[in-house]
Parts: sequence; C-alpha cells; structure tokens
Amino acid sequence: MESLIAIATLAIIGYMIGSVKVINQGYEGLVERLGRYQRSLKPGLNFVVPLLDTVLVETTREQLLDIEPQSAITRDNVTITVNAVLYWKILDVQKAYYAIENLEEALKSLVLTTLRSEIGQMDLRETVSSRNKINQALLKELDHATEPWGVKVIRVEVQEIKLSATLEKSLETERAAESERRAQISKTEGMVESIRRISKALKEDKDNTAPILRYLLAQQYVEANFELGKSENSKILFMNPQSLTEAISEMIGHDQNEGGVK
Repeated sequence: MESLIAIATLAIIGYMIGSVKVINQGYEGLVERLGRYQRSLKPGLNFVVPLLDTVLVETTREQLLDIEPQSAITRDNVTITVNAVLYWKILDVQKAYYAIENLEEALKSLVLTTLRSEIGQMDLRETVSSRNKINQALLKELDHATEPWGVKVIRVEVQEIKLSATLEKSLETERAAESERRAQISKTEGMVESIRRISKALKEDKDNTAPILRYLLAQQYVEANFELGKSENSKILFMNPQSLTEAISEMIGHDQNEGGVK
C-alpha cells in the first residue's frame, strides 16, 4: 500500500513538473497536441499536458541573414557580383512555422530574386551609384512578400557591388578621360576670360596697344618653352641666347622710346 502511494506521489510530481514550461524572453512557443496546433505560449510560466503536448520554441528577436555574393545582370547587359545582408524578425510564430517550410532558405531565395530584378531595371552607372535606392526598393518588395509568413523585414543592405577586373580598368580609364576633358574645358574657359579682359584693356588704352601685345607675345613664348622643357617627350632646341636678349632689349627700348616721345 505504501509503495502504491509512493508511486502515485511520484507520478503526480512528475506530471506537475512535466506540465510546466518556461519560455524565455525573446522567444515564443507553439503547442501541438497529437500533431495538431493547439495554442501559442508567451514568455514566462506556461502549463501543458505531458505526453500529449509537444512544445516548439521559436525566437522573435531580430535576426541576420547574410546573402553570399551572387551574379546579376544590369539593364545594359553588364554582369556584376553583389552581396547583401537582411535584418528580419518573426512577428507571428504560428504563420512562420506553418505557412512556409524552411523560412531562412525561402527568405534567401526571395532576396536573390528581388535583388536581380531590381538590378535588371538599372544600368551599370545607376546600380553603382544608387545603393540606397536599391535598398529601399528591396525593403518595400520583401516586406510585402513576407507578410503572409508572419515575418517583418526590418532593413536590407547591399554591401558590395563588384565588377570584373577588365570592366574596372575600363571605367578607370573612362573616369580619367572625363576628368581630363573637364580640365581642358576649365582651361579653355579661363583662356577665353583672359582674352576678353585683355581685349577690354586694349580698347580702354589704345595708345599702348602695340607694347602690350609685344609683351604678351614674349610672355607666351617664354611659357611655351618652359612647358616644352617639362614634357617627357620634349625636344632639345638650340637657340641663340644673344638673339633672344637682343630681341627683348629691342622691345624694351622701343617701349621706352615711345614713352619718351609721349
């Protein structure tokens, strides 16, 4: 009799212990009774029916899904390699568990499909310079697509857009050419402005037009020879220093004589 009471007591204690289920903060549980969904368990102390109930626990904290580098084709048929990272969390544990099989794989496939679709609508330049635009478009599409799964996509970030070595070199050459073109335009605009100012000065001082022009010509001559000397493909020019000195002296003397006549 005493042994039966002891067995019954142990059974009752075991039942009570088995019926207690503690769910930690940041998790939720699902109760299946004989293979069928029964109810959800919130964080804290919960009671289930031992032997009949099975408890499945899922995290509701924010999770990180790293998308490995994948190839994608832009609108102008350029193949690039991109990778991204997805931040997401489960809002409805029941939907996340029963609505889709292998949730993480489904999310990864959805990210890749959406990412390739967005890049396919942009040319290479827009793709490289518009990561924020791609991120926002991905977030909008993924958040809408994952709603039936009880999942919330918090943010998506395209981490790297990688080009082939040949294409990278081609773009560098193109950027260098564009910089050179802008420099030439700036230089030309400066020259035009300089000519405009000289023309204005000559109109205002017609008496000194000839001396000014001779001075500018000599200045340009000296600067041209200086630039020629700096060039890697420069040529050696044999000049008669005496002739150059005489020419400059003559110009100075001519200016002084004209000043004396005045």
